[in-house]
Amino acid sequence: MEHTIEKLSGNKVKIAFKVPAADFEQAIEKAYLKARGQIVVPGFRKGKAPRKLIEKMYGAAIFYEDALDVVFPDAYMAAVKENDLHPVSAPTLSSIDTMEAGKDLEFSCEVFVMPEVKLGEYKGVEVTRKTNKVTAEAIDARIEQERKRVARSVEVTDRALENGDNAELDYSGSVDGVKFEGGTAEHQHLVIGSGSFIPGFEEQMIGMTIGEERDLNVKFPEQYHAEDLKGKDAVFHVKLHAITREELPELDDEFAAEVSDFDTLAEYRADVEKKLEEAAKAQADESARQALVDTVISNAEVEIPAPMVEDKLNDMMQEMGWRMQQQGFSMEQYLQMLGQTEAQMRDMYRSQAEIDLKGELVLDEIVKAENIEAEEADVDKLLGSYASAMNQTIDKLKEQFGPEQMEYFKHRAQVSKALDMLWDNAKVTDEEAEA
Repeated sequence: MEHTIEKLSGNKVKIAFKVPAADFEQAIEKAYLKARGQIVVPGFRKGKAPRKLIEKMYGAAIFYEDALDVVFPDAYMAAVKENDLHPVSAPTLSSIDTMEAGKDLEFSCEVFVMPEVKLGEYKGVEVTRKTNKVTAEAIDARIEQERKRVARSVEVTDRALENGDNAELDYSGSVDGVKFEGGTAEHQHLVIGSGSFIPGFEEQMIGMTIGEERDLNVKFPEQYHAEDLKGKDAVFHVKLHAITREELPELDDEFAAEVSDFDTLAEYRADVEKKLEEAAKAQADESARQALVDTVISNAEVEIPAPMVEDKLNDMMQEMGWRMQQQGFSMEQYLQMLGQTEAQMRDMYRSQAEIDLKGELVLDEIVKAENIEAEEADVDKLLGSYASAMNQTIDKLKEQFGPEQMEYFKHRAQVSKALDMLWDNAKVTDEEAEA
């Protein structure tokens, strides 16, 4: 059995096959033996009619296509293996040049293969690491977050409602005197000034006293989510039941001891500054490393076959569907909420799929170019986070994972080492930026 390989555009190859007449004859006989039970020939029980008689009645070519199906898988796999091809799509029959008993079978197929990656500069790439300066304002803001976290709610009874208060209220909304769905509630909590309700609602409540009832005249926004309420004038009758307000602790040593392991406010403030600086450096490293990878990928050249993009989109859609299930939605419901079809969703994510694929291919090529191997310790390091999350040991995970899963972790470890190699060889310039 002979074959030739021809490279076509778009990472597609054409494989032309020439199958000896004797092999094709054996395939025809196999096709006959498989199909004869379904062929009716007068005077013969099903499956007993001679092949020559069936061919005479239905034509000599009756078994040719089935015979091609017999020949094709072995011929195709032999060509793939012999030429070290890496298909990324199913093969499609492109031509049948000769298909006749007693003659060599000649046909060809086309298949997309793993694209060739031409690496650009990837060592010594220049990258800027910008570290945000930790300002006094940033330290104050972080401490203020802690103050709010431990603030206590204090009931207010000696004054009217003010901006920033938490109001406990009943409300009932109507348009043209008719109540609408979702416009009525009792004992709801609303922070005045938060902008949680439609414009004008919270502002008109300011000055109310406990037990007071008031009508609020508002207008629904033109972009409101309920179609029947868009731009409509409405009246909300409200009753104020209670007022509470957050009471923040004093910024003193007592506060520091409550929210940290330090005895004084000065020590606590210094620790906050230290942690913010560490976080800023970590963020700067992460951003710089990503910028480095983006540059390395953009320096490379690769033409990604369309079937690879479609497969990637399938994976993305499947993952998205899984995430929706975790939130209690089906993919159909999610698409309906967005007002999109699956085809529109795929088109929206197509460019991202191409970007992701290029990144994967380029990093894989660097692994090959640098002969990067993953030692057992490298794989164990990755498995460690999974083992910890699942409350198991690494050895136990290895027992549960099959060869394919372990190969996946090995590959991830190789890519991780490739990323470290890129960073170790990069020319990094440090800059300090205002937060």
